[in-house]
Amino acid sequence: MRKNISLKIFAGLVFAFLLVPLFIIIVTSFGTNSTIQFPIQGFTLDWYSKVLNNESFMDSFFLSLQVAFIATLLALVIGVPAAYSLARHRVFGRNWIKSFFLSPTIVPGLVVGYSMYQFIVIKFQFPIIQGLLLGHFLICVPYVIRVVGSTIEQLDFSIEEVSWTLGCTKLQTFIKVVLPNITSGIFASFMLAFINSFNNIPVSQFLSGPGVTMLPTSLMNYIEYNYDPSVSALSVILMLGTIVLMFVIEKTLGLASIS
Repeated sequence: MRKNISLKIFAGLVFAFLLVPLFIIIVTSFGTNSTIQFPIQGFTLDWYSKVLNNESFMDSFFLSLQVAFIATLLALVIGVPAAYSLARHRVFGRNWIKSFFLSPTIVPGLVVGYSMYQFIVIKFQFPIIQGLLLGHFLICVPYVIRVVGSTIEQLDFSIEEVSWTLGCTKLQTFIKVVLPNITSGIFASFMLAFINSFNNIPVSQFLSGPGVTMLPTSLMNYIEYNYDPSVSALSVILMLGTIVLMFVIEKTLGLASIS
């Protein structure tokens, strides 16, 4: 009994520890102070207006949105078939291949960003936009393979065998049988990959160039010289965007399961 109470208290403290910073960010985004201070002295929406009228923030926001979305879609196109092959076929060195694909999630972000800079910018001199897409594609693929691969491994293999005995080819079985049954994994991997790509700092920092800046880089550059509540306002906007994305994904999964 005492152990359960202690665990509940500990869980409550951890929960509070996570929520308090978020609460402070939300509150300070409405403050009238010229710098981020808590508690606030007054209430205003001017910082949100400043964020929305900041050309640098808006340009980098839409660029990050486009890069993350395209990179995630490409990762799904490549990662879903790759995850299926690794889960269903006895590929030579399968464990090594899995480890290779998952390496961007294991290696420190700074190392990943610098390696991509050496490979994409220095060695092959990709244009900035194409380099950003390639870099973010490489950090999205591991999430797709990890999540979709786990979903496929939990899928009953017998339904695929039944499809083959009924005359379907392996490609038809993959499209008509496997894909509809791993929809939840695909959407979950999309959400994870998209959010990680959008918020990634090291890769965006190393692969950005003159006139082309991703939102994390733009925000870091802004904080270096400014520390006003517009940073909190932008953080709140990003948090709301994440919540909306998760809500849409959840509703989409619910509709998919009903159909």
